[in-house]
Amino acid sequence: MTKKTYLAAINEALRQEMTRDESVILIGEDVAGGQASSGGPGKVGGVFGVTSGLYDEFGAERVIDTPISESAIIGTANGAALTGLRPVAEIMFVDFIGVCMDQVYNQAAKFRYMFGGKAKTPWVLRSMIGAGLRAGAQHSQTLHPVFTMIPGLKVVMPTNAYDAKGLMIQAIRDDDPVVFLESKLLYQTEEDVPDEAYAIPFGEAEYVREGDDVTVVAVGPAMLHAKAAAERLASEGIDCEIIDPRTTSPLDEQTILESIERTGRLVVVDESPPRCSLAADIAATVADKGFKSLRAPVKTVTCPHTPVPFAPTLEDAFLPNASRIVDAVKHVKAYV
Repeated sequence: MTKKTYLAAINEALRQEMTRDESVILIGEDVAGGQASSGGPGKVGGVFGVTSGLYDEFGAERVIDTPISESAIIGTANGAALTGLRPVAEIMFVDFIGVCMDQVYNQAAKFRYMFGGKAKTPWVLRSMIGAGLRAGAQHSQTLHPVFTMIPGLKVVMPTNAYDAKGLMIQAIRDDDPVVFLESKLLYQTEEDVPDEAYAIPFGEAEYVREGDDVTVVAVGPAMLHAKAAAERLASEGIDCEIIDPRTTSPLDEQTILESIERTGRLVVVDESPPRCSLAADIAATVADKGFKSLRAPVKTVTCPHTPVPFAPTLEDAFLPNASRIVDAVKHVKAYV
């Protein structure tokens, strides 16, 4: 295996699937890029370069720059998917999803249901999530709860390079619409990633760390802070078990409940506001289906119910961090 960044792993997954299957196409703003620059087309590959190099390899018929119109991007993806292609459509920042939401939740998510199972919509909606880069309230949100609550959508949130590649390949091969959310803060993190193609099934959570004292479920970019908190707690004799759901729909409830049976305690970390967050959903699920296993109240660590601040000190205070997770774990551990 080779060390690869999260960003490079996604790029490799796209390249391998486009090579394997000619029906896979990329569409979005600047997925090729450079059209009017001295470098020429294909020299940008998105705002962070995730699709860099793919235009040169697959050409303008399969790597398609679009107008700045999210409605046009997803409308095109819907039609292309219904007629036999497998589009990977990029909405550059997830904050822009409101512009095309009707095409997502009222159309693509319902095609199979409305047409009696006869229609397939095999598209992937790629988008970037997360704060921490001083990008302001309209470019920093983590909106996975919005997609997770919609029947008919599958929602993927990889937290490392290995999962990013395997889950992207699975997403492209899936016959239903998949929302694939990439953390900006994780793009340059590295991990061993196989060179060959592989797929990771949806709905199977991963044990990131095994432990007996407290279960910590961390979603998306919050995983960085959960790992740091677990290291600090281990030095104090508190052994955390960390679970990465990988997908929020389908959600692997069974793995979470089995962990709670062992530890009796749960902390959920989620970089989204507290109302109707995935943290609230997981906490409610455990209270409903695993109450007899709990030895302490469930604690959640989320952002406050405010827009993402732009000022660096305020943004840092806004986000979940290792110290807040440590405090939450110690709180539930205090119950005997």
